[in-house]
Parts: sequence; C-alpha cells; structure tokens
Amino acid sequence: MRTHAADMAAALGPDVAVVEPGSGASLKTRLLLDALDAPAAYVPIDISRDSMLDAAHRLQRDYPGLRVRPVCADFTAPFDLPSTVLRDARRRVVYFPGSTLGNFAVEEAVGLLQRFLAIVGPDGAVLLGLDRVKPAAILERAYDDAAGITAEFNLNALRHLNRELGTRFDLGAFEHRACWVAEHERIEMHLVARRALSFEVGAETFRLDRGDYLLTEYSHKYTPESAARLTAAAGLAVRRTWSDPREWFSVLLLEPTISSRADGH
Repeated sequence: MRTHAADMAAALGPDVAVVEPGSGASLKTRLLLDALDAPAAYVPIDISRDSMLDAAHRLQRDYPGLRVRPVCADFTAPFDLPSTVLRDARRRVVYFPGSTLGNFAVEEAVGLLQRFLAIVGPDGAVLLGLDRVKPAAILERAYDDAAGITAEFNLNALRHLNRELGTRFDLGAFEHRACWVAEHERIEMHLVARRALSFEVGAETFRLDRGDYLLTEYSHKYTPESAARLTAAAGLAVRRTWSDPREWFSVLLLEPTISSRADGH
C-alpha cells in the first residue's frame, strides 16, 4: 500500500465513497485516503462496535472534510448502508485489503464477493488483498512460527468453546498443526488430539482418537489464474494487480464484468 497507493488512487478516480468491511483500526485505510483525490465518504464496517467507533472518531478528527459513517455489523450477513453518502459519491469502492478472503471456502468467498458487487454497483470497484501461493516450507513456517503465536491463537478456539458452550476441552490434550494442502492451495490449521478423548456439545457426545484432529481454519492462497477464476465466478474482472517485489502478496482492482452489469449489479 505504501508503494502503490498513489497508483491505486489514480485508477479509482476522484470523489469515491470507500466502504471497508472488517475495518478494524482502519490503519491501512489511511494510506488509501491520503492518496485519493477528494474522497467523498468512508464507511467502516465492523462487528466490534466500541473499537470501530473509536477508530472512526480518530479518522474524522484527522480528516475533517471526510464524511465518516461507521456501521456496526457482521459483514458476512445482510446489513444496511448509509445510502445518502453513497448516493452522493461519483463511485463506490469496497476496500478489503487484508487476506481475509482466504479464510472462506470457495463457495463462501464467491458469495462474499457477490455481496461486494451488490454494494458497489455497475460502475464501482473492489480493491482486494490476496495472499499468494508460495513454497510450502515458507507457508508452514509462517503458520507454525517458532514463537508459538499461531499455536496459541489456534488453541484459543478451544478456550472460546469452553467459555461459550461449556465443552471442557483440556487444552493440553491438543497440539497445533499447520499443513499446506496443495490440491486446494490452502493452509489448514488443525488441533490434533494427543490422546483419546471425548467432549460434549449440547446433548451430543463426540470422540477423538489419538491423532484425530479438529479443522479450525482455512487460509487459501492464490495464483493470478486462480484469483481470476474466483473473482470471475462472482461477476468481477481483474483490471489491475499490484504486488510486492517477491510477488508474495497482491492487491487487485476488480470491476464488474460486462455480464454482471447487464444483469443489473
């Protein structure tokens, strides 16, 4: 973003309304806003209300001429947008710069992109970040880091289940595993049972033998070809691509295909 934000902004044009699902602290957003020519509005969408409102307040303070209209919502479910600020903009842009799309199964990822298409309309655009396919050894080290940060993140899923569902998982009975599944171009995160065990969810009991695992997360990676196929399935075409020098990560400029425009998106 630091290297290519100006080029991205030029491709998007002036007077755009930026809609950012999963906006978080809106840190990457500032790089784009600084480069855009007279952005019309910024609509952050996040499920964490307090942190989102705090980030929106800081943005409004630092960009006093920008209309900031936060929306507290789960962006994977239907939600309402502030229609006035979007209607007044020349163009709508969904900004999704992280690699979050990779956490969805293919059908879900297509569905999410179709939601983005519905937001931006026939003249809009999507600025999408995607993690690229890299050597398996590099990916597996990244998801099984020596400091154990990703392992702790993975095991935290069990803490959450214990707290919310009363499952009583013994975290010491599981170990973290991250493996590259070449057939699906994704990292899979597993929690592997160190011993035979059982757990209950509601009235149902589940059993795991030693070596069985819980699949906790996908993290899909993309080649230019697989990214083009995925986005095309959602009615979006890749118009521009920006990457780092090693081509390990890319940001894509997507625009509605001719057929999706004809269908009224």
